[in-house]
Amino acid sequence: MIAAAMWIAAVVLGVALTWLVAELDRRAYGYVERADDFIVTHGVFVRRLIVVPYGRMQFVDVTAGLIERWMGIATVRMHTAAAATDATIPGLPTAEAAHLRDRLAQKGEERSMGL
Repeated sequence: MIAAAMWIAAVVLGVALTWLVAELDRRAYGYVERADDFIVTHGVFVRRLIVVPYGRMQFVDVTAGLIERWMGIATVRMHTAAAATDATIPGLPTAEAAHLRDRLAQKGEERSMGL
């Protein structure tokens, strides 16, 4: 009886910690559109800063899986020639993701480096 209660408590604690870390990770995403580049930051335990020059963007896409569509959110992905500078912004409302994609694509075309 005590062993079963300890297992249940361990599972509940594990689920609570997993939810807490996932929520902190979701809140840790941020982005800024600057004049010449796009900056994305994320990470809870290890903070990551990605700077993507508009002229280096090859394409920007918006994806939404089944659950994301159900929740009304989408993920914006910026692809560059160097895989290390690819950036992802998950969990944006669908309309905001589409507007961001359009703005980034326009800025990328304006500053195209002729790759």
